[in-house]
Amino acid sequence: MRQSLLIAAILALFVASTVRAEDTMSLATATADKGFAYLKTQQQPDHGWQSEIDPPGVTALVLKSYVEDERYDADMPFLDKGYDKLLGYQLANGGIYQDLLANYNTAIAISALAVSREPEYKPAIVKALAYLRSLQWSDKIEGVPDQLRVSADDPKYGGFGYGKRGRPDLSNTQWALEALHEAGVKPDDPAFKAALKFATRCQNLSETNDQKWAGDDGGFVYLDTGQEGSDPAGEYTGPDGRTMFRSYGSMTYAGLKSMIYAGLGHDDPRVKAAWGWIERNYTVDENPGLAQSPAGAKGGLFYYYYTMAKALSAYGEPIIVDANGHSHDWRADLAAKLASIQHPDGSFLGERKWMEDNPVLVTSFATLALEEIRKDLRAHPAK
Repeated sequence: MRQSLLIAAILALFVASTVRAEDTMSLATATADKGFAYLKTQQQPDHGWQSEIDPPGVTALVLKSYVEDERYDADMPFLDKGYDKLLGYQLANGGIYQDLLANYNTAIAISALAVSREPEYKPAIVKALAYLRSLQWSDKIEGVPDQLRVSADDPKYGGFGYGKRGRPDLSNTQWALEALHEAGVKPDDPAFKAALKFATRCQNLSETNDQKWAGDDGGFVYLDTGQEGSDPAGEYTGPDGRTMFRSYGSMTYAGLKSMIYAGLGHDDPRVKAAWGWIERNYTVDENPGLAQSPAGAKGGLFYYYYTMAKALSAYGEPIIVDANGHSHDWRADLAAKLASIQHPDGSFLGERKWMEDNPVLVTSFATLALEEIRKDLRAHPAK
């Protein structure tokens, strides 16, 4: 009798969790569909999605958000024309950008082209990948120009910056690694190996980070060099008088995702430490760690949602146990949150900081996050 009751309870729990998963899938799909409907109305007469002052990466994000959804095909006329517009920005050097933000735009464009699964885009991807590789700070990687050549003990080693000038940062690096990953580059590629060293130096984990500023909370910061004012989350003085840099949400998810793409597993101390930070700081209400920064807790919120969903889907664990011991299905939480802040016309709108007052940009981030939710639900439906 007791065994029968136990079996019945287990079956009831399984059915309940499946129903919840189905509810989350339905909500994520409905919310994404409203977002897609809005984005369709925002396509410009030239078939792109960026305004005169926006970079082509905006069009790339919109295209990526559509074709990540299996119901859309890059051959659909409005998307096919959008891809033609995007490829019109490809330069002789292989980069896909206009004037500024060469890495951001090229990396996002590569991802958009790669996830389309269209063979006709392969030559453009090959050229763009070669250009992207030339933006990485390194010593031995073929194609890296002299101005980006540094030894492996340099904090800039392995990172990507905005272009062929200036310092690297984890945000630029995570976009580049996502492009490499989605284009099919393997984790043992020299670019991933070098980038893993850079990402390790962006983590507050003194066990593996050889930089003097490193703390031990396991989270990630924006810039590895520890330069004063370099971290958007701000700095503080530690107990021993050292200048410390606050970890924050979007960069911690960026770091976790980058390390997974570079081939690290759940048992690696860097991954375990990042997961620990995520458990202690889990939230879908703000970009954690930024509350004391000029950007505020809502700074980069939609960038955070997309990076969070992408990283957690790659990690493959739907349940997060927070600092109070409460279990959360991140997919259900994030789907509900996005649905609750969606505007009646299907758009989303964030704070002015980091271009998140651009509804096309943030609606793309939101629909991409919703697709990661749906993708993870298909992989783990009963969690």
